[in-house]
Amino acid sequence: MRYSPISRFKGTLLGAFLGESLASGGEIQFQSYPDLGRMAVLGIQSLIALGKLDLDDWTRRQQQESLYLAATDDISIKIIIAILPVALFFHENPIKLRQNLLHVLKIWEDDPVVQDGTLAVGYAISLALTEKLDPLTLIPQIISFIGETPTSIPKKLLRVQNLLEQGVGLSRAQAEFAREEKLSNTIAMAFYCFLSTLEDFRLAVLRATYNHNAKVQDATPLSSQGIGAITGALSGAYNATGGIPVNWQVLLLQRNSPAWGLTSFSQMLKLTDAFVAVWSGVYDLALNPRELTEEGCEVALLSVYAAPGVIRSR
Repeated sequence: MRYSPISRFKGTLLGAFLGESLASGGEIQFQSYPDLGRMAVLGIQSLIALGKLDLDDWTRRQQQESLYLAATDDISIKIIIAILPVALFFHENPIKLRQNLLHVLKIWEDDPVVQDGTLAVGYAISLALTEKLDPLTLIPQIISFIGETPTSIPKKLLRVQNLLEQGVGLSRAQAEFAREEKLSNTIAMAFYCFLSTLEDFRLAVLRATYNHNAKVQDATPLSSQGIGAITGALSGAYNATGGIPVNWQVLLLQRNSPAWGLTSFSQMLKLTDAFVAVWSGVYDLALNPRELTEEGCEVALLSVYAAPGVIRSR
């Protein structure tokens, strides 16, 4: 395996956070939208607490945080970021992945474009984590995973593939997909930035947030952040934390400012560690102290060993 699962999990979430936080023009000036990834954090916390996907618990947590959604493109981007925990948690099994991605979307508006965008991003992350992502076949695989649909997303993704095969530059790609403020164009542009700089996380997110084209400059800030966040998640899943510039990671740790509704960036890293532990089936003794007591007295800590592949999360 090229990268460890925890490195790819962290790469996906950290990549999304960096992608939506970087300022345009290549300057490392973080201007985060705190609520863009807040729903993703609530989803992670639910999966950690229950060890499974529970829509009632997700809905309850959102209501407690007063995260109400309206049917707009900006909200649609938030939904796609919100499904990242589901894509990570069920990435090994394409059937369960598809079922659970569609299942969690029931929390929000029943929008075919959001559904297809969710499936496209989720499946690409799944292929990256299982090290089956081939840039030459990725888009046809995604279109097959989406299935029959009335939306324009498959057509837009095929256009991305054509642009990549022609070696088209960033400006022309931006002009191609900036004609209208649509979620399908946001997703297409994110896949273009990701696939055109597959092995370079830094360049991918900088291109995603670079607003040279006049039409792109007129786009809403959150739409631009959405392209960066999706690109960052895709590239982070593929390149893992090792591909994210060290100076960016150090800057985040030094500032340690609030991230996606959490009190600090360090808290976000700890949450990801706990998330990977639950996914892998690791038993956290600290979360279950009652099981370590007998008649009010603590018993010796237990150590559990098993052959590789025996203990599974599901």
